[in-house]
Amino acid sequence: MPYPRTAPYPRTSLHLARLVAIGLSLLTLSVVANDAVPAGIAASQAKVQTVFDCRRLKSAPPAIAPDQWFQRSVWATHCYSYQARAVRVVDDDIVTLSLVRDIEDGVESDRMYFLNGPTRSLVREGGSMRFQLGASGELASPASPSALVEHLSELYRLRFHGEGRIANRTAVVVEFAPQDGLRYGYRLWLDRVTGIPLKRALLNDRGAVLETFELVELTPPELYDGEVVLMEPTSSAAVGWSAGWLPPGFVVQPLMALASPEDSPRRHKFYSDGLATISLFVEPLEGEGTLRPGLHRLGANYAAVRRIERGDETLQAVAVGELPPGVLMRVVDMLEFASEDAEDDSAS
Repeated sequence: MPYPRTAPYPRTSLHLARLVAIGLSLLTLSVVANDAVPAGIAASQAKVQTVFDCRRLKSAPPAIAPDQWFQRSVWATHCYSYQARAVRVVDDDIVTLSLVRDIEDGVESDRMYFLNGPTRSLVREGGSMRFQLGASGELASPASPSALVEHLSELYRLRFHGEGRIANRTAVVVEFAPQDGLRYGYRLWLDRVTGIPLKRALLNDRGAVLETFELVELTPPELYDGEVVLMEPTSSAAVGWSAGWLPPGFVVQPLMALASPEDSPRRHKFYSDGLATISLFVEPLEGEGTLRPGLHRLGANYAAVRRIERGDETLQAVAVGELPPGVLMRVVDMLEFASEDAEDDSAS
C-alpha cells in the first residue's frame, strides 16, 4: 500500500518548515582537507581538529578531470572570502538571499540573510561544514577531498556536463549521477578561475530539475593567505535510538552550529553520503508539533512521519531530506531503539 501524502495540520506548518530549515542548513557540499595539525597550533588550540594551508592553491596544478574539479571546489569553499546575492528556486517559489563569507585569524564565518518573506538569518562560524567518514561519529576526523571523492565515486558517476555562465563568471559543470535509485542527482557549476561553487541543481531520476541554488552576483573572491582551522564540533548528548536502515554510503555526522536553538541535540541525528543529507528527529508528540503520519512535501524536500508508542509515551519520528520520499519513509519505518526497550516498541 502506498504511503499517504498529506498536508500538515494548519497549525503545524511552521513546525514542519523548521525541521526542513534545519535539514537545509546542514547540507554538506563542503568538507575540509585532512592535513595534520602543526604541533604549535595543536598545543595552543586544543579544540582545533583540522588545519590546511590555503596558500597551496596559488601553486596547485590545474584541474582537468571532474573529480579534480570537485576537489578544487572543496578547497575553494573554505579558502575564499566574498559577498554574494543568491536565489533558491523550487517550482514557483523563489527565495532571495544575501551571503557574506569571511575568514579572520584562520577561522571561517558565514552569514546568510533572507531578503524576501519572513525576516531570517543564519550564522555559521568555526568551519562547521564537514563530511566525516569515521565510525566514531561526532569526533571522527573530517574526510580529505580525495577520500570524499573516492567515497562519492562508489555512489555516483562523476562526469562533465559542459560549461555555463553564472554571476558573470565562466563555470565548469560537473554532474553527479546516482548509481542506484536511493538518491537524487546533482549538477554543480564551478567557477573556472577559483573553483567556487556558483550554482547547484538537484535532479530527479528523469533528470528534471527539482531545485536550484544559484549565485547571481559575486564580489571578487579573495584567497586567504594563511592556514584555515576547523574546530572540533560540540559533542551532542547520547540518544537512545538510531537509524536501523540507511541508503548505502550514509554516515552519521556531527550536529552543526546552524541547527535552531529550539532543537535539542538529544532528539536529533544527522546523516550524509557526502552530498545528500537526512535529518532524523524523534520527539514527544505534542500539540503544535503534531504532524500526520505519512509523507509531507515542502519544496524539493519531503518529511516522512511515523508515530511510535513506547510505554505511556507517544513519540513522533520525522526524517527530512532531499531524497526520494520512499527512502525517507523506510528510514523512519526502521528506526531502532536501545535493545533493552526494543520489545516494547510498536508503531501506528
